[in-house]
Amino acid sequence: MAKVLVLLKVLPEDINIDLEELKEKIRQALPKGYEIKGYDIEPIAFGLKALRLYVFMPEETEGGTEPLENAVMKVEGVSQVEVEAVHRIT
Repeated sequence: MAKVLVLLKVLPEDINIDLEELKEKIRQALPKGYEIKGYDIEPIAFGLKALRLYVFMPEETEGGTEPLENAVMKVEGVSQVEVEAVHRIT
């Protein structure tokens, strides 16, 4: 079965949030079968940085990326989640 690679942009609630720590909280909150394969940190403005996550998820997921977005939004310290790209990986 193929997997889907989702590029998520996660904005923290505050500029003082440690993005490495936030990434680990998100990793622990992901549903079964989801995996963070990589990440980078993107400067936005005025000290605010976004966490860009590369997440593998199962292809046959009902609701598309919604379960992933919902899981990430529930993590303490997350302000916004935006799906930037979705790619099917065979």
